[in-house]
Amino acid sequence: MKGIILAAGKGTRLYPLTVTAPKALLPLYDKPMIYHPLTTLLQCGIKDILIITNLEFLTDFHKILGNGSRFGAKFRYKQQSEPRGIADAFNVGKRFIGKDDVTLILGDNILHGDTSFKRSVKIFESGATIFGYEVKDPERYGVVEFNSHNKAISIEEKPESPKSNYAIPGLYIYDNSVIDVAANLKPSKRGELEISDVNDHFLQKGTLFVHKLSRGCAWLDAGTPESFIEASNYVSAIEKRQGIKIGCPEEAALRARMIKKDDFKKKVDKMPNSEYKSYLQKL
Repeated sequence: MKGIILAAGKGTRLYPLTVTAPKALLPLYDKPMIYHPLTTLLQCGIKDILIITNLEFLTDFHKILGNGSRFGAKFRYKQQSEPRGIADAFNVGKRFIGKDDVTLILGDNILHGDTSFKRSVKIFESGATIFGYEVKDPERYGVVEFNSHNKAISIEEKPESPKSNYAIPGLYIYDNSVIDVAANLKPSKRGELEISDVNDHFLQKGTLFVHKLSRGCAWLDAGTPESFIEASNYVSAIEKRQGIKIGCPEEAALRARMIKKDDFKKKVDKMPNSEYKSYLQKL
């Protein structure tokens, strides 16, 4: 299983914050936002990861994340020349994916408090697996409708009249056939290759599994000023109350046994003195 973090786009909803820095590298409380989707992938045991962003920010991402070796992983980078929709990530990352299955996560999605993702990656065999999260404003997202037997029966992208309150978070697991599915997509009325069309393809084939996330799970889409500050406040509150770090890729790599304890200690010792370093030393 390979992983893709889609951190491209212009970040216009967060303008002017995104004039000099991409959205995924903005500080979400005490660490860059991209640490959160990266942590999710590492927790799932995914160590071969492609980061897709805009050409002007490739160097910035590489400076912060490097080649992945400090996490016991391998990172590669590729540009998306223009925002063509989420599903375009599979066109951009076609050669990277090769013959493997792939998990895609959006660079501004924060997921915390549920082990469903790790389990779903571990047991995945074929088709597609996505997730459903109950929200009060489903019209902002892709929406999945269920029948009385909890089986998904329809998917719509930002519908005016949602058929359910279950939004689809920006984490998706697909088998290798997603490459061909994305290659044959037609742009929507918004001029984008919609991820909802990809999911609907697997739904119509009967190979889409939708896992409803529990109420104990937090999903935050930090794509607007309001949701951005809400996500920062959430991370701050949990970390201060529980004494843990949310979105800590070094810890995720250590717990997933991607990196040996001795190597972990050496890398942490080289960090500048900070609260973040002190936390990692206590591990």
